[in-house]
Amino acid sequence: MKILITGGAGFIGGNFCHYMVKNYPEDSFVCLDALTYAGNLETLKDLLNKPNFQFVKGNICDTNLVFNLFKKEKFDIVVNFAAESHVDRSIENPKIFLETNILGVQTLMDACKKFGIKRYHQVSTDEVYGDLPLDRKDLFFTESTPLHTSSPYSASKAAADLLVMAYHRTFNLPTTISRCSNNYGPYQFPEKLIPLIIKKALNNENLPIYGKGENVRDWLHVYDHCTAIDLIIRKGKDGEIYNIGGHNEKTNLQVVKEILKYLNKPESLITFVKDRAGHDLRYAIDPSKITNELGWKPKYTFETGIGPSIQWNIDNKKWLKNVESGEYLRFMENHYKDNIIDKKEEEGITY
Repeated sequence: MKILITGGAGFIGGNFCHYMVKNYPEDSFVCLDALTYAGNLETLKDLLNKPNFQFVKGNICDTNLVFNLFKKEKFDIVVNFAAESHVDRSIENPKIFLETNILGVQTLMDACKKFGIKRYHQVSTDEVYGDLPLDRKDLFFTESTPLHTSSPYSASKAAADLLVMAYHRTFNLPTTISRCSNNYGPYQFPEKLIPLIIKKALNNENLPIYGKGENVRDWLHVYDHCTAIDLIIRKGKDGEIYNIGGHNEKTNLQVVKEILKYLNKPESLITFVKDRAGHDLRYAIDPSKITNELGWKPKYTFETGIGPSIQWNIDNKKWLKNVESGEYLRFMENHYKDNIIDKKEEEGITY
């Protein structure tokens, strides 16, 4: 099969590229990514010379680029990770979230419809469900939980989900949607909670925690997320939604203390700051549908996954430094422009 992975230079998409190329050498993969602030070509550095992997720089909102790419490559499956995903950034500038997360999805599905694909998979989030009360541990998000968004980011993702469902019903486009809980693991952009706390703790800096740190998230190792998506695109039923969660509920404060314990750093570094506007209280996913129907089970608990994730950040300080400094953009220009961008232009794909 030939699979298009959009947003594959990001955190989850990059891990998915590594997972798929390693496990399916008989398939071929194209990664399309605009390389915005959270996209890092260094994440894919070890894949760029693989015979079954190629990278294309471009935006999913660029209709000309997307349609030319579909026409040339004749994809069987499309997995869309491409999205603006940081809640705080969405509060500051909602417009770009609406453009990428909704109109970009429309562009991809229009191309899928025109050129014919076996499966379009939309990677969504549990944030489309809103939140759950802290004092009701018996409540979980299921696939039938009503959408109730809290931020411009989650609203844009919910709108994209509805658009995917509409294309399936109206145009009979073969689609699936997955909604995952909070991910952690290698290659995570350092403004997210876990890598941010690791970095600041290593430097003995104050650790900013929203409110009282009571907000609860269901933490999912990115490897387990990749295995779940792999199952869905191969065995999932058209038109279905699948929740992906790890049953690893932790308060933000518990997560921070676990990191400090691993690093042997004092809890006195913790500093509580003014809470985020519209901050969701608790996310908790019921993944029984994907477990019962597709046989998926997570490999990691939070306790078995967080240590290796912390160690990855320690062992890959150069990667983190390059991301924060923008060095990865210069890396892309200096080392891969001739091989990737110019080559594609010669083949008639316009950027």
